[in-house]
Amino acid sequence: MFYYPLREVSIMTIDLIISRLKNRYPPGKFNSRDPFRQLIATVLSQRTRDEVTDRASGKLFSKYSTAAALADADVSDIEELIREVGFYRIKAPRVKEIARIISNDFEGKVPDDMDTLLLLPGVGRKTANCVLVYGFGRDAIAVDTHVHRISNRLRLVSTKTPEETELALREVLPKKYWRYINELLVRFGQDICRPVGQKCGVCMIGEMCPGRRGE
Repeated sequence: MFYYPLREVSIMTIDLIISRLKNRYPPGKFNSRDPFRQLIATVLSQRTRDEVTDRASGKLFSKYSTAAALADADVSDIEELIREVGFYRIKAPRVKEIARIISNDFEGKVPDDMDTLLLLPGVGRKTANCVLVYGFGRDAIAVDTHVHRISNRLRLVSTKTPEETELALREVLPKKYWRYINELLVRFGQDICRPVGQKCGVCMIGEMCPGRRGE
């Protein structure tokens, strides 16, 4: 068991934080992305910058647009298409195997439940939650490095790993906010609340942040 003491944050404060973030970063439409493409792109995104993932997944899907097509592809061809992403030689056979399982075992349809998604090679909770949120429009909390870091910086949670952060946020956040938190904190983390060089002087939620740096 792990221990994650939670900060006493009022619902009113959480509502204000989310409201200001939504005002600055209007969330995109959910359940508008193809679940299979979301799944493969998220696997490719591991330890890879977003812009690199977008280019590589675009190349891949332009040639192999379905699970069946990707399942039949040569690994060497997949490697060439995704070679920009980190660990592409590991990811190429992995996405091919995922495509084979989806095509053969699920009639080409990505499963829409956490337990089944976690059985796929290379799929952890973050990837599975991204598929549930962005592919199926479900209420789930996808925790990447931005969400983990900022949630702790705000002291909404006190956790050591993204997996712990997901479970802790389930206790802190009203469910109506679950699907939004990933996109909001990722964009916020790239724009203002950076790992280093954060722009506390222009932060729209700065007065609510215990980790705010002095200006």
